[in-house]
Amino acid sequence: ALPRAEKMAAATGRAADTAPAGYTALAVKFAERQRSPHCLLVKEHQVREGADTAHPPHRTLFVLNVPPYCGSDSLSRLFSRCGYVQSVDICDKPGPGEKKDKLTSKFFDHKTRKGFQVAYVVFRKPAAVQAAKALSQEGPLLISTESHPVKTGISKWIASYEASIVDPKELKAEVDAYMQDYDKKVAEEEAKAAKEEGVPDEEGWVKVTRKGRKPGLPRTEAANLRVLEKEKQKRARKELLNFYAWQHRETKREHIAQLRKKFEEDKQRIALMRAQRKFRPY
Repeated sequence: ALPRAEKMAAATGRAADTAPAGYTALAVKFAERQRSPHCLLVKEHQVREGADTAHPPHRTLFVLNVPPYCGSDSLSRLFSRCGYVQSVDICDKPGPGEKKDKLTSKFFDHKTRKGFQVAYVVFRKPAAVQAAKALSQEGPLLISTESHPVKTGISKWIASYEASIVDPKELKAEVDAYMQDYDKKVAEEEAKAAKEEGVPDEEGWVKVTRKGRKPGLPRTEAANLRVLEKEKQKRARKELLNFYAWQHRETKREHIAQLRKKFEEDKQRIALMRAQRKFRPY
């Protein structure tokens, strides 16, 4: 689905060189042989100070209607003529971004892009944003060129298949490195917990852990399944026993009648023991 701004432009019947209020239309073409250009809608990214730490204001260009074949490398090359591009962040929908640790996994970080997306292009200098908006006065920009071709069709499928073949040695090295970092993190957390064990906090409270003579054992998957099955059976019996409200009332009445009957029997037994002088309460 097209972004909202693109739908507005189509609904109002505007030409390709016009755009909704606040946006600038940039004409791009996949290649030179393409006849009809594609329209990118750009504007300066404006947010409150500190609201978007990953996309600083005055230096970020917000781009709408990014086609799936236009990746971050293509956008960086298109706007590099306006100034140095620090980063390009492509997202499914607009939203505030936060600085996160960059994922460098070669095998587990792949994401298939589907449909049109939005992008945040961060420049080094604020003047580059205005220069990027001025590109609308030029002719259509080319996404795929002879020096920087974008793979499509069979060549793209072949490249995707070749990239899907995993080298066992590289995979093992990446997994080992990840497990080493994980073990190091766990060891640091355990050392910190051992250091803080028994030490009161600022309010005088002492954190109680499960470590001791009988530490709690984690449940296995089979044990969890057994507990869930028992709870399910117990709940089913209760539902069948008191399926209707009148059944619930009848059950209570029968229980009270049984208690009264037992009480009368106990009274008769006590009276008989008194008559036989065998009643010894103490």
